Amino acid sequence: MEKAKWLESMFERTYDYLANPELWINLATRLVLIILIVIVTKIVAVIAQAAVNKIFVRRENGKLQFEQRRLDTLRVLTSNATRYLIYFLAMLLILDQLGIDLGPVLVSAGVLGLAVGFGAQSLVKDVISGFFIIFEDQFAVGDYVTVNTYTGTVQEIGLRTTKIKSWTGEVHIITNGSIQEVTNFSLQNSVAVVDVSVTYEENIDEVQKVLADVLKKAAEENENIVQEPQILGVQDLGPSNVVIRITAECKPTTQYAVARMIRAMVKTEFIARGIKIPYPKVTYVASEKEKM
Repeated sequence: MEKAKWLESMFERTYDYLANPELWINLATRLVLIILIVIVTKIVAVIAQAAVNKIFVRRENGKLQFEQRRLDTLRVLTSNATRYLIYFLAMLLILDQLGIDLGPVLVSAGVLGLAVGFGAQSLVKDVISGFFIIFEDQFAVGDYVTVNTYTGTVQEIGLRTTKIKSWTGEVHIITNGSIQEVTNFSLQNSVAVVDVSVTYEENIDEVQKVLADVLKKAAEENENIVQEPQILGVQDLGPSNVVIRITAECKPTTQYAVARMIRAMVKTEFIARGIKIPYPKVTYVASEKEKM
């Protein structure tokens, strides 16, 4: 009997609580505020990202000039940090609307962060390493690099990781703290090296004159060549060929394209001038029996 009365009393209290219009008005108000916080957060994040992009737009006539590659790196890093900050503040506002006291939450977060800091030394190492990568300008977004054993174009440098995309499309994500060796191919001009083979019957001086004409034309047509290519001379004497080496200083990471273009132009000019390019030949000698 007492249990039935208790259940009936419990039901009445629950009904009175749920039937209270102020409860639903309060919940609806909080829900609307949470939705508004989410919408405003999205808008603010978009505006902040646009503002960051505008700030880091390279101004050719500005008093303070930076390399575009470094501007791109700082832009991506600042954009990510700004977005994280906006989302963190939005989360605190949502927790406040849910009735959670932020004081103990922030204190607990500080204590938890301190505890995690002692156990997350690798994370701290990654962040510090990422800072020095940017501060020392070791490499930047858009650079073509070899990091440890991975070679490709730097897509993003974050607080903890670096993303490198290889020329075949794979994206390698490397923690900054694990980066031990870096080779940056984008800081200085590169050199295209082309070896041209001719037969022993050709006049070397005449061949070099033809090559000089080809290289002069290549320098005029290709804007990636920063200095007129040089003919170094005879590089090697092969079994059936003479190797003449050519070098061309060009813009960073363009040496392979420049070398391919020079080879194609040399072949076309050699054919037009009648200069023979050696290739494997087979001579068949018939025996006396076969002759009969």
